[in-house]
Amino acid sequence: MTSTERDPSLRAAAEAWLADDPDPASRDELRAVLDDPSELADRFAGPLRFGTAGLRGPLRAGPNGMNLAVVRGAAAGLVRWLAAQQTGPDDRPLVIGYDARHGSHAFAMETARVATGAGRRALLMPRPLPTPVLAFAVRRRGAAAGVMVTASHNPPQDNGYKVYLADGAQLVPPADAGIERAIREVGPLAEVPLGPPGEVLTEDIVREYVDAALGVVDPEVPRELAVAYTPLHGVGREVFAATLAAAGYPAPFVVAEQAEPDPDFPTVAFPNPEEPGAMDLLLALAARERADIAIANDPDADRCAVAFARDGGWQQLRGDEVGALLADHLMRRGVRGRYATTIVSSSLLSRMCEDQGLPYGETLTGFKWIVRAGDDLVYGYEEALGYCVAPDLVRDKDGITAALLVCELAAGLRAELRTLGDRLDELALRYGVHATDQLSIRVADLGEIAQMMATIRARPPVDLLDEPVISIEDRLPDADVLILRAGTTRVVVRPSGTEPKLKAYLEVVEPVADPADLPGARERAAAGLAALRTETATALGLK
Repeated sequence: MTSTERDPSLRAAAEAWLADDPDPASRDELRAVLDDPSELADRFAGPLRFGTAGLRGPLRAGPNGMNLAVVRGAAAGLVRWLAAQQTGPDDRPLVIGYDARHGSHAFAMETARVATGAGRRALLMPRPLPTPVLAFAVRRRGAAAGVMVTASHNPPQDNGYKVYLADGAQLVPPADAGIERAIREVGPLAEVPLGPPGEVLTEDIVREYVDAALGVVDPEVPRELAVAYTPLHGVGREVFAATLAAAGYPAPFVVAEQAEPDPDFPTVAFPNPEEPGAMDLLLALAARERADIAIANDPDADRCAVAFARDGGWQQLRGDEVGALLADHLMRRGVRGRYATTIVSSSLLSRMCEDQGLPYGETLTGFKWIVRAGDDLVYGYEEALGYCVAPDLVRDKDGITAALLVCELAAGLRAELRTLGDRLDELALRYGVHATDQLSIRVADLGEIAQMMATIRARPPVDLLDEPVISIEDRLPDADVLILRAGTTRVVVRPSGTEPKLKAYLEVVEPVADPADLPGARERAAAGLAALRTETATALGLK
């Protein structure tokens, strides 16, 4: 008896998928694994669902992967849902962007053909471009919605599908559930009408974005700054360089090995600037060229990593540090309004807002929540290197405008013979050292994540760093998040919404008595984080 004969329902599901899959290459791929029960079980474990950042998964045949069939179904469900929201005629287009990953252009074209087949105009971006440009275009072109085909900073074997609504922000409930229902109701994919590939936008949309981005910075402040930059084999370089030039900054030094889009990301294990080693080539270039700062965008340029020269070496900043620096810079410029971050970010921003008498917002993880923190939002960030420095321009994280604002801050400090580190010291003296770190556990089986979450929920620690746990906040069922607090120590545990990881976000706050105490306070905080990592790992059931 063959393996598939022992599981006829799985075989039947695979054969039904084969009969409806419009892509010959995917059909051949699926036929090759019909007798592999574990492979079929994974591919048919369920459909991809809208997570923190839309659909995202491995490029492979079957419902639990990114492929032409899944994209056709997603696009058909989206356009039908859009049509159902209107009580009258709706001539607003669907704007579609894509990055340079494997399959991105084909998925974008398929989405356009589904849209036009349903009678809706489709506007394709002129070439592979950063996600923020697509988010900008949704509102600039008065679209009903936008689609960005990207897996952001995921490994090369992945792709994804982000959906933006007419307000330029990513999906939130109940729209995501409504679209998923519409996708399930699509029926046979062969019966989905396909139209022409839509209209390709001109480069004007890029120029409009660059022109609008200039409003982020003050034209009257210093511009002398040496910047080393990498797009990490992604699509950010041309737009970042054009924005920097238009703002009057010198051209950046660019990592040659990573300058051009390459969907295989050959120089990095993971194309995520947070990953160890991802910025090694950038920091080497920065040292050779004696740059003032080093900036990395992730492959779709919606995130921004920053490092600066310090004590003869280079210090890479955490997302919470850049988030606080940019918030402080805007506050010093007199930008009034709501400043927001997420439950997993540092508590420092809340302290700064309280001190400045500014409204503060705290949301669930993801920019789809941050940009909805309030109508008065002027700035939002998340610790995973995402920053929204101009909500009126892009209602999402934007690694281009964030990098531009970092340049303004660094150039102003350089003119005073100071660095980003000096400004961080000032913040620490005023508010204490807010040290953050992350325990990130990558898994092959998503069941391991559920087991770890169940373990810490069943037996949460009674103390952290020798202080009693004073509160345990479980966000179920709204979110799979557990928050533990002990004095000024905090641990937030949640599954990643974009990768097969469990993440624990750690924070230790150390008061600073005076400038001479700064090194000691940082050492105490670092020791506390190291101990907290061990305690958290134990609570998760790790050996």
